[in-house]
Amino acid sequence: MTITTAQIRGARAVLNWSQQDLADRCGLSATSIGSIENNQSTPRNNTLHTIQKAFESAGIEFLGTTGIRLRSGEVRVFTGQAGLIDFYEDIYSTVRNYAGDILVSNVDERLFIKHLGQYAQTHIDRMRALKKIKYKILIREGDDFVPGESYAEYRWIPSELFASVPFYVYGDKLAIMLFDANVTVILMDYPAIASAYRMQFADMWTRSTPVGTSVKVAA
Repeated sequence: MTITTAQIRGARAVLNWSQQDLADRCGLSATSIGSIENNQSTPRNNTLHTIQKAFESAGIEFLGTTGIRLRSGEVRVFTGQAGLIDFYEDIYSTVRNYAGDILVSNVDERLFIKHLGQYAQTHIDRMRALKKIKYKILIREGDDFVPGESYAEYRWIPSELFASVPFYVYGDKLAIMLFDANVTVILMDYPAIASAYRMQFADMWTRSTPVGTSVKVAA
């Protein structure tokens, strides 16, 4: 299926993306996007495929050659470095107009840096530029590697409570992350599940202390 210019315009409107936003995700210029949408140029099929993939990664579903809709209540799986980068693109597209807490638990930031490669700095720079969100990150007691300290509040949790499977809550989404030989992210867009994990995180946050402070397990 080849998406149409009307679907491109409609998908941008649903996501509140500018032509530059779409261009950045596709490796194109905003001028090229404008020319495609205004039927001033005929894009190659691989260009349309790249645009379609960018929208689908952000939750857009294309219906035939006329319709679009934003998926909800879905589960997506990202694998490998490319998948992890796509996941972080989803984080950014979800939270850049979002005011609220972004919660991350059971984190060893070294694994994120390792698997994201050079993209890690892109993510750090983007998060630093967002002013309406508040990042909270729980790491293991004694871990002082905090690359996101310019935009996030880190706290220690006792080693007894630290698990090897990180989770990430943002917007109405929950992501479970598995750092095996090939990283896997399971992303669930279910508000009730995200809410439940927010409650779990809040309890863990009360047991945590600022980095550099001794931690005791609550009785």
